[in-house]
Amino acid sequence: MTLSPRISLRAISRAVIGGIACTLYLFVSAGLPATSVAATLPGQVQPPRYICPPCNHEQDLFQASAVRARGSCHVCGMELVEKPLRLDTAEGSIREGSGSFLVDSNTPDSNPLAVFYHRPENLRKDAPVVIVLPGAGRNAWRYRDTWVDSSEKYGVLVLSPHYSEKYYPEFWSYNIAGMIENVRINKERTRVSGYDINRRAETWLFSDFDRIFETAVAELGMTTATYDLFGHSAGGQVLHRYTLFAGDSKARRILAGNSGWYTVPRFDKPFPFGTGSDMLDRDGLKKAFKRELVVFLGELDNADETRGHLVRTPDVNWQGDHRLSRGKYFFAQAQERARELGTELQWQLEVVPGVGHDYPAMGKAAADYLYGDSRRP
Repeated sequence: MTLSPRISLRAISRAVIGGIACTLYLFVSAGLPATSVAATLPGQVQPPRYICPPCNHEQDLFQASAVRARGSCHVCGMELVEKPLRLDTAEGSIREGSGSFLVDSNTPDSNPLAVFYHRPENLRKDAPVVIVLPGAGRNAWRYRDTWVDSSEKYGVLVLSPHYSEKYYPEFWSYNIAGMIENVRINKERTRVSGYDINRRAETWLFSDFDRIFETAVAELGMTTATYDLFGHSAGGQVLHRYTLFAGDSKARRILAGNSGWYTVPRFDKPFPFGTGSDMLDRDGLKKAFKRELVVFLGELDNADETRGHLVRTPDVNWQGDHRLSRGKYFFAQAQERARELGTELQWQLEVVPGVGHDYPAMGKAAADYLYGDSRRP
């Protein structure tokens, strides 16, 4: 069944206003003066506006100046992206194709999140939904773009949140989901010299994902009950920690791709490099092992890979020499803990052949893995 637009007072008002606009247009075309019709009617559905993504001259995506035409920024040359708007405004909607919308984070600070989406043609009411977490560049619009073909191929709604550096500065606010704070960096900025653990779970990023999903399906009138998650590099770091520490959620399958380093399920290693002795107890680890995590690794994200920044410090070097070896070590340690705890491990390890630290290729592989013929939900 193809998705029909959600019927709401806002939708009705749009339709009424649109009808008025058409009627006025007919009068104008019949010879009435053009000044008798307003250029923009209140509440009329407008085409998206475009802004420059964060760069040297536009530090804040939420305050960037908007233009009506798609194209490149006249200052820096970057390709413009859709300006995110709130869905409870006349201009805000999830249209067919690519766009963006605003939602407040589900943490006490209620920071704004821009969600870049792609809605495929003829979206079904029960269509699959995937939330795609970008790498350290926080470039959700680029990650969304690399999923457009897969979105159309498999009929999946793609949602990619942008965690702005303004509200989530430094790697610990994003990669580690805000689970550490008061971080001290050495003068050379080569390693962390100290930090405090943030034990206030309600301030971690993890509950944002349900809110993003629920906002989108409510706007579209969808019946889909669960969603999938894919993250690459820093996004993969967020998601394997989500698997370990998040509370109950509507997420189903979780693909953590090419993480640079891990919170390894080892009680003898301090958090965030291991689970530590008090951040996650044995019952909590058993619960985490029941989640549908896939450690999703590129075969060529090895010692020869030069793309992306790989942390190399004594704090993490024991996990392996490169992303591929670190991901395999993380999975092997999970297998060992599961045996020790006498519990089943639902996690899987998947190595994508011929791919390195390449988020477009890993995203395509993730879509095929999740929604290919043999794996359709």
